[in-house]
Amino acid sequence: MGFTFPSNGSTGSDPYKFLIYGRTGWIGGLLGKLCESQSIEYIYGSGRLENRQSLELDLETIKPTHVFNAAGVTGRPNVDWCESHKVETIRTNVVGTLNLADVCRERGLILINYATGCIFEYDDVHQLGSGVGYIEEDIPNFIGSFYSKTKAMVEDLLRNYDNVCTLRVRMPISSDLANPRNFITKISRYEKVVDIPNSMTILDELLPISIEMAKRNLTGIWNFTNPGVVSHNEILEMYKIYIDPNFTWKNFTLEEQAKVIVAQRSNNEMDGGKLKREFPELLPIKESLIHYVFKPNQKTPVA
Repeated sequence: MGFTFPSNGSTGSDPYKFLIYGRTGWIGGLLGKLCESQSIEYIYGSGRLENRQSLELDLETIKPTHVFNAAGVTGRPNVDWCESHKVETIRTNVVGTLNLADVCRERGLILINYATGCIFEYDDVHQLGSGVGYIEEDIPNFIGSFYSKTKAMVEDLLRNYDNVCTLRVRMPISSDLANPRNFITKISRYEKVVDIPNSMTILDELLPISIEMAKRNLTGIWNFTNPGVVSHNEILEMYKIYIDPNFTWKNFTLEEQAKVIVAQRSNNEMDGGKLKREFPELLPIKESLIHYVFKPNQKTPVA
């Protein structure tokens, strides 16, 4: 039996009620605040993703119009954790996500799933600096970390679920520069950084778009990044201009980086055409960085 879209979002006749998983996570917490600011009723799920019965109980009790999955294992302090905790990573990122997608489909509910775009790497077709980005139909080609392997695996399986909206988030950034999960905060604290252009996700701009995507009942895979790429050095140069004129940093090569990390890191450009067509107001990555992140935090006068 095919999936039937919920009437709540498409007709606007009933109020929305969002069920969110990932209460203690960064994105999950921000989603709750966004719902409050938009007067959208929301509840955080109490069930655990790997426990199907607890998810079914949540859905039966709460009766949401849409479900958001912002839960998952990324590892603390970074994805290297997943290399030594493989079963725990599979349990949440694969088994748990599939559980949630499946129980939602049984009840005719759309699942907005915050996934990752760190499942690709530059190659001969998508060369660094070429401007040729990976599209939604491309098959993941990065297997340098166990985290990315699990995310690529579940994305492939979720292609079969017509009720799932998969959002490929990359190197998420927000205006909260105190948050240790913020990509800017991370690299500003590193002793050395690599300098590679990448597609990235400005949460201040894109998370509200994900709520709108739920209201539009959009499904399928989406590159959930701002158009274009930005390098580590370009971000830190902005940081120096807008935040701390005394800030300095050092670069090192990918070969040097490999000596101090356990798992490889993904570097790629995602094609933002699909999302831009749906949301024409979406800003290019560098403009979005300045508008949503650096200007609100500006501490130094800019000539």
